[in-house]
Amino acid sequence: MFSQLNLPQAQLQISKRENQFFVTCLVRKKKILLTPEEWVRQHLIHYLVHFKGFALGRLAVEVNLIFNGLAKRADLVYYDEMLSPSFLFECKAADVHLTTETVFQIATYNSQLNAPFLVISNGMDHYIFEKKNSELVPLNDLP
Repeated sequence: MFSQLNLPQAQLQISKRENQFFVTCLVRKKKILLTPEEWVRQHLIHYLVHFKGFALGRLAVEVNLIFNGLAKRADLVYYDEMLSPSFLFECKAADVHLTTETVFQIATYNSQLNAPFLVISNGMDHYIFEKKNSELVPLNDLP
């Protein structure tokens, strides 16, 4: 049904209603339309919690932002112990190539959140950046 990803396989609760698939979001604990982007996001959440030690309770999905008067949504934000944004994640479907436009998109969102770490992923390729001053420095792995 959905692409095999370059992330560990997550055990997701998937249901079907009226020819549409839904997944129970690991964070929101409710059924969400299972799009290719959501498939990537749920696997990324699973990876962060079960393999990287991120606390599930500090993850927020589709965080509302306002940029230039337009409503935007950050795909996934991880908050530190002081409830400040620590990581900002942007997810794309597996067949969407990650480009400089994707980096620009997450950097634009981060102008509102000011997270020190940014991650873009399409489930196949993953790019991690640390914000140092006004530059994004590539990292090899999550800190």
